[in-house]
Amino acid sequence: MAGQDGTKTKLVVLDMAGTTVADGGLVEMAFEAAARELGVEPGSERHDAMLADVRATMGESKITVFRRLFGEETLAQRANVAFEAAYDRLVGEGHCAPIEGAEATIARLRDAGLTVVLTTGFSGSTQQRIIEALGWQKLVDLALCPADAGRGRPYPDLALAAFLRTGAADSVAEMAVLGDTGYDMQCGVRSGAGIVAGVLTGAHDAVRLREDGATHVLASVADLPALVL
Repeated sequence: MAGQDGTKTKLVVLDMAGTTVADGGLVEMAFEAAARELGVEPGSERHDAMLADVRATMGESKITVFRRLFGEETLAQRANVAFEAAYDRLVGEGHCAPIEGAEATIARLRDAGLTVVLTTGFSGSTQQRIIEALGWQKLVDLALCPADAGRGRPYPDLALAAFLRTGAADSVAEMAVLGDTGYDMQCGVRSGAGIVAGVLTGAHDAVRLREDGATHVLASVADLPALVL
C-alpha cells in the first residue's frame, strides 16, 4: 500500500521498545534504579509524580526526561547513567524479547526491497545491547539513537537521519514511521513521512496515537506488511 498521496513506501523506520521489542516493563524498572540513585524512594509522593511523567512521555529521549525531572544537568546525567546501567543489566538477564511477528515482518519488508531502520530513545550502547541480546545484528539495514541524529523524539531528527543516511527514498513521502507512542507519531509527522502508523503493543492507546498524528493505528508490527507492501 502507498502513503496517503499514493506514494510507494521505500523506507521503513521502526521504533524498538513497545513496537518491535517487548521489554516487560524494563523502562519503569530501570527508572526505579535511577530514582534510588538520586535518593528518590519508591512510594514517596515525588517518586509517584516522576513515574507518572515517565509513563506519559514514553518514547521521548531518556536524557531529556531526566533533565525535566531533576532540573539540573549533573543530576540528569547521573540519573541517565544509572538508568542505562540498570536497563543493560536487565536486558542481559533476559528481560526482553521480540514482539510477536517483528522478525518476520522485518524480513518480509527487506525481501520486498524496502530499507528498514531501527530507532530508539535510549543511548547507542543500550540500543546495541538490545540488538545483540536479540541476535538482530544483521536483521536491519541501520540502527539509530538520538546521539546519531541530533535530537530525540518528538523532533523529526531520527526519521530524517534514517532518510538521509540510507538514501533509500527520493522523498520523505516514501518513508513510513512506526511506533507505540505519541512521541513516535510526532516524529513521523514532523519528518513528513507518508505513513505514520501507531501500534497498540506499547505505551499509548489509539486515542493518544491519533491525537499525535497517526495516519493509521495497527494492532501490532505484524500488520505492517499489509499496509506498506
